[in-house]
Amino acid sequence: MAEETKKMSEKVEKMVEEVAKLSVMELSELVNALQEKLGVSAAMPVAAAAAPAAGAEAPAADAGSANQTVIMTVSGANKIAVIKALREINPNLTLMDAKGMTETLPAEVLKDAKAEDVKSASEKLKAAGATVELK
Repeated sequence: MAEETKKMSEKVEKMVEEVAKLSVMELSELVNALQEKLGVSAAMPVAAAAAPAAGAEAPAADAGSANQTVIMTVSGANKIAVIKALREINPNLTLMDAKGMTETLPAEVLKDAKAEDVKSASEKLKAAGATVELK
């Protein structure tokens, strides 16, 4: 770790020291402020990772009904239940990824999924207190 510190510029080293002093809540505020300022989101790769899994099922669904996308618009008051529901819907989500989805709304939960998957996902999220939109 000492070698890595030598490679950093003095400016970056000072920022690392200041960030290390922040509380968890302050770090969360910092992350949100940087995401807003830079126009990026930590949840974006999650949605991209979920898309291929849903896309893999798409050819089988083409024979049946049209595919739909589930978008969570409001996470509701009980975020823990919503996070659990998100992880049930997509077991590949980490706890932090699911939490990030509840904080960066609207969030695509399923993209181009079969009708029965969409129905199941929307029911789980609604039961947890989230508001969803189907497209």
